[in-house]
Amino acid sequence: MKPINLIAAASIALLASSSGVIAEECNAAGTVGSGGSASAGGTSASSLGTAGTCRTDDGTTSSIGSGGSAATTDGKAQSKTHVNDNGDKLKAQTKGQAVDKGTFSKSRTKTSTDGSTLESTTRTMSHVPGEKPVKNTTNQKIILPEQ
Repeated sequence: MKPINLIAAASIALLASSSGVIAEECNAAGTVGSGGSASAGGTSASSLGTAGTCRTDDGTTSSIGSGGSAATTDGKAQSKTHVNDNGDKLKAQTKGQAVDKGTFSKSRTKTSTDGSTLESTTRTMSHVPGEKPVKNTTNQKIILPEQ
């Protein structure tokens, strides 16, 4: 048996033998997400973010994720993601940028949740010298009802 199949079989056996945890229904729940991409010349950049919250009688559970990429045929590209966990507040930011001489593409996504408000905003921009920049903003915000 291949090692990967052995690991998969052991994982399934472990999950099957684990005592089940009963999931509670959310009293209030929400998810948000935004993403976008930009490209110009031989450059491109993209970013996305998502967050979710579930409020139960026992408390609030939240999750967040973010990521992005950048590429260029003959220049410099970079992408970075930062996630901050501050108690019941989660924040994530991803930036991607590609530059080839004066031509560039960039994308930035900021996502956050504090247990009652979820928000995600993506801004993109691309530019070729001598032309007007192309910009776009996508925003999603949800405020959960009080219990």
